Amino acid sequence: MILFAVQNGKIDVLLKPKRKVLLRIEDLHIGFKGENGINRAVNGVTLNIEKGGSLGLVGESGSGKSVTALSVMGLLSPNAFVERGNIYFGDVDLLTLPQEGLRKFRGNKIGMIFQEPMSALNPVQRCGNQVLESILTHQKMKKKEAKARVISLFEKVMLPRPDKIFKAYPHEISGGQKQRVMIAMAIANNPDLLIADEPTTALDVSVQKDILELISVLQKDTGMAVLFISHDLAVVAKVAQRIAVMYKGEIVEENSAEEIFDNPEHPYTKGLIACRPSLHGRPEVLPTVDDFIQGKNTGGNVAQREKIDYKHTPLLLKVENLRKSFPLKRSITGKVTQALQAVNNVSFEVYRGETLGLVGESGCGKTTLGRSLLRLIEPDGGHIFFDQKDLTLLNRRELVKKRKEINIVFQDPYSSLNPRMSIGRAIMEPMIVHKRYKNNKIRREKTIWLLEKTGLKPEHFNRYPHEFSGGQRQRIVIARALALQPRFIVCDEPVSALDVSVQAMVLNLLNGLKKEFGFTYIFISHDLAVVRFMSDRIMVMKDGTIVETGDADELFFHPKHPYTKMLIDSIP
Repeated sequence: MILFAVQNGKIDVLLKPKRKVLLRIEDLHIGFKGENGINRAVNGVTLNIEKGGSLGLVGESGSGKSVTALSVMGLLSPNAFVERGNIYFGDVDLLTLPQEGLRKFRGNKIGMIFQEPMSALNPVQRCGNQVLESILTHQKMKKKEAKARVISLFEKVMLPRPDKIFKAYPHEISGGQKQRVMIAMAIANNPDLLIADEPTTALDVSVQKDILELISVLQKDTGMAVLFISHDLAVVAKVAQRIAVMYKGEIVEENSAEEIFDNPEHPYTKGLIACRPSLHGRPEVLPTVDDFIQGKNTGGNVAQREKIDYKHTPLLLKVENLRKSFPLKRSITGKVTQALQAVNNVSFEVYRGETLGLVGESGCGKTTLGRSLLRLIEPDGGHIFFDQKDLTLLNRRELVKKRKEINIVFQDPYSSLNPRMSIGRAIMEPMIVHKRYKNNKIRREKTIWLLEKTGLKPEHFNRYPHEFSGGQRQRIVIARALALQPRFIVCDEPVSALDVSVQAMVLNLLNGLKKEFGFTYIFISHDLAVVRFMSDRIMVMKDGTIVETGDADELFFHPKHPYTKMLIDSIP
């Protein structure tokens, strides 16, 4: 029963029916056994999720979010252990159950969408069979009936051609489609609770929007409760009624989604909200979480940025009718019968000292275009003029010399660094190859200077990539890109998989280095808010072609092409 009262023309709710608590986490402490003793990842966490309700759990990498969720599923790593606490699902304390008992809840009463679908799905098993297996394990159903249920689930999560997806292997479908298969698997047995652990990280904004809307619709249709985990408050606000903010293993703030955004209380919460590039103002420097934690002035400089005078600024790069295709099918004789036109007659110009943004969804050709500019991928045709010299006509020896002036920051810093090479050696390597500086002593000094310039420490010189966080590895890759003092840098999705606060630090670093050394950037991303913050002009790419180019603010607030409008509307 709901009671209302009318006062001064307004209707106030006096009594709301209380929903039953479905999941209750009480004073949870989780530690990890390491060489130097025990490291505590979760420190006294208490959370409640009501039946049919939704809770967002927000925090940066290492805050303890995923560990908390995995403890609910009984999936902690072997070196992790629960020191004390309780996890009640209904009236059952999950922490007291043996593995056999947990299996009755895991994948049945509690479903989970994992952060990385490619590693969560079996690469040698067809997508449909993986969902089928989950149904047959928990339900008394014939195989034919279970297969029909899988096809129905694929339709429910809006997968195209469900019959074909059923037979497809994970590597044959896109990232967004893999995530939908994971969602279908998570809801296959009509769970009472769905745990979504960073389900949209590194996805295109349009795919992210679809996934968030899908989770919301499924929750309304099935009445399941949702625990949604993310490092991005704006994303969580799309699906969660309440938000809990986690910092260093503790819940520092919990409130309704509206109150968290309108009246955040903890400095960490304020920092998470402020460090995401704004859709309104465009500050010179993004505030960071550390600024708020340390109590620094975080008003931000929102003054209008100085516009480039294109009439009096010389061209640095000119691209004419660039083309690149990849074969999809070949005949018996080896002749290409079907090809993907990744870059289709693309032409544009980049001015000295400019940041030109390149935005579009996965598969549109952004990365192929960026790598073709450096001839890391050989184009099929067209011209690339750098300082009026056509790079497409250079032989290998001439190109190696020219590469001192042009460089790239790759999307995934971990795969672009040699795991067996210290980061100091990795930064020095280009100097050695191009015979820059007289000897290794000077090169080492230069490397240490670059480490400090990118916010790292001299003692990091002899450490290896696995010893650093994602944000630190991205700084290492940036330092390596600067080793030869290039004039032109392609930044290929350099912040797509980083926490919003780390993202802010990397973006500030790139802007600061540009200002200090006069770099020219092409900044590639699927996130229009980030591209707008970084760029003077923006190019929008779709299906291998540039569909719109314009001033960053003009394009953002007055888009002309429907595709650009769709990308902007998808920003949370």
